[in-house]
Amino acid sequence: MVIFPNAKINLGLSVLKKRSDGFHQIESVMYPISINDALELIIARDEKFGFSSSGINIPGKSENNLCIKAWKLLQATYNLPEVKIHLHKVIPMGAGLGGGSADGACMIKLIDQVFGLNLSVGRMEDYARQLGSDCAFFINNQAALAYDKGDQLKPVELDLTGYFLILVKPDVHINTAEAYAGIIPKVPETPMEEIIRFPIEEWKDRLKNDFETRIFKTHPILSETKEILYQTGAVYASMTGSGSAIYGLFKKEVGLKDRFSNCYYWSGWL
Repeated sequence: MVIFPNAKINLGLSVLKKRSDGFHQIESVMYPISINDALELIIARDEKFGFSSSGINIPGKSENNLCIKAWKLLQATYNLPEVKIHLHKVIPMGAGLGGGSADGACMIKLIDQVFGLNLSVGRMEDYARQLGSDCAFFINNQAALAYDKGDQLKPVELDLTGYFLILVKPDVHINTAEAYAGIIPKVPETPMEEIIRFPIEEWKDRLKNDFETRIFKTHPILSETKEILYQTGAVYASMTGSGSAIYGLFKKEVGLKDRFSNCYYWSGWL
């Protein structure tokens, strides 16, 4: 069976405070977009576990992949037979698009379907939270306010259907430690949940990503990319998550691929 994990963008991101466990309390609205990996799961006829991948090269040890961690988590709980997993990677990594988190969450959904576990959405979200902060979002995969560590979710009424999305990722990789370095947590005057209700044309001056201030200084190409999107008609543009992808929302279709020929580029209607 095959499933197609999708990416997400963050509409604003506020770092509110540092928690006693070392994590940060954040607030952000996550929205699914249709850049997709492909994930396949079959029962192993030879009774030997296997993991393979194609597409974008995945650095690091395979045992750290969230697909494998998700499999081991559920296998230990439900005593499942061995499987073969194949991941075709399309969603760029280190971009703030949540691709790895989506893969892990969709692995949980795939296991549930293949083995008929009949897990509830809430139960799958609980498993996903054990994999990483963003993972739970991809279980229900609908617009939501993410808070606490980013793993607690509250549905929001937000429909961006009819907007044209351009997403650009320069050749920059930002890890979590770099993103949080120098961040001064603060609570915004207006809650994210309230800002998101304003007309999108008003988001530019209201809906902020706290990571941009520092990251734009160390990687000015990201700031330049955002500015180009605004200059070419975006009603809202932002870095997503902790970067390094920058996106713009447009009211009409725009072709900017030639302007970003040295970058990863994706565009499409939401």
